[in-house]
Amino acid sequence: MAEFSEKVALVTGTTGIGRATALRLARDGAKVMALGIDDKGNRELESQAATERLSITVRHADVSNPDAVEAAVAATLERFGGLDIIVNAAAIHPYGDAVSTTPETFARAMAVNVGSIHLTAHFGVPEMRKRSGGAIISISSVQGHASQTQVAAYVATKGAIHALTRAMAMDFARDNIRVLSVSPGSVRTPILELAARESEGPEADIEAVFKRFGASHPLGRIGEPEEVAELVAFLASEKAGFITGSDHRIDGGLTAGLFSI
Repeated sequence: MAEFSEKVALVTGTTGIGRATALRLARDGAKVMALGIDDKGNRELESQAATERLSITVRHADVSNPDAVEAAVAATLERFGGLDIIVNAAAIHPYGDAVSTTPETFARAMAVNVGSIHLTAHFGVPEMRKRSGGAIISISSVQGHASQTQVAAYVATKGAIHALTRAMAMDFARDNIRVLSVSPGSVRTPILELAARESEGPEADIEAVFKRFGASHPLGRIGEPEEVAELVAFLASEKAGFITGSDHRIDGGLTAGLFSI
């Protein structure tokens, strides 16, 4: 029997890591409701799911909007009959320090990157309790541990994810709901492509920039979304049944050492 054949998952984000995770869970039997605001990403995920005959329903949703998330959880229950797994992968990545970042931009980053995690738990945990447990995995970043320059809002959200993960793990342990975060290094996603263009300009050779980014990782390359999805699938599975409240780095060794001198 496929590992997730009796499980229902709600995944936010339909590009990058969210897309790879939705596909990974569905390929192992899960019924997946995928939420995304990117219409192109939504269409591409729908097409891939149809090609592979996977049980993935894609729903357009702004996951920072309480009404949208409440409706999405209700649609998940109506379509699949329950909820066992939540994967929070939706994110935005504004650039700027605390002076150049506007209050509106900072608030939007917090609402999408952190507020959406609160919302999926707020509406989803009562349903997970009815299934006697489950798992919530949120995608953070190595920048929740150490920061680059000019990413004040993004870094603030990623550190907040670590703290919220710990709080929810403590609160929901009695319900047999495990709560974890995953902190990738550089991964081939639309957000990393945006970083490349911010760094090198709109005409940048993206693969060349990715190669340069990868050189900063001890393993000598950037990661792939599918590699992160494998870690998420493990953490969501019964194999990880004694793991909760922790962050799991998947960064090619990026944060393991000091700068060479």
